[in-house]
Amino acid sequence: VQLQASGGGLVQAGGSLRLSCAASGRTFATYTVAWFRQAPGMEREFVAGIRWSGGNLYYEDSVKGRFTISRDLSKNTVYLQMNNLKPEDTAVYYCTVGRPIASSVENPEMYYNWGQGTQVTVSS
Repeated sequence: VQLQASGGGLVQAGGSLRLSCAASGRTFATYTVAWFRQAPGMEREFVAGIRWSGGNLYYEDSVKGRFTISRDLSKNTVYLQMNNLKPEDTAVYYCTVGRPIASSVENPEMYYNWGQGTQVTVSS
């Protein structure tokens, strides 16, 4: 499955962005689709994930209540709505797919087919 991430940009603290991750080549079907982010000099970290077939949702603690992951079955697209953005949210955001068990959903080694990333910059 090929992934195309989009929607990043520059926003002031407190603002919002919506990222999109579109699949081509095949559907998300049996996958978990996740967003990770990586800031300069930092390791890639889990942000949010959704199981395509069951809709189970997973969030990293620092984004709970601010970010919402969702899917559009008809468009084969996953969205990450990011509200109340903070400067520490600044990073390149990547979407990816995998089949992790629930306890491993935050482990980047459980995923493959990483998209090209989209830059999110939050100014203070």
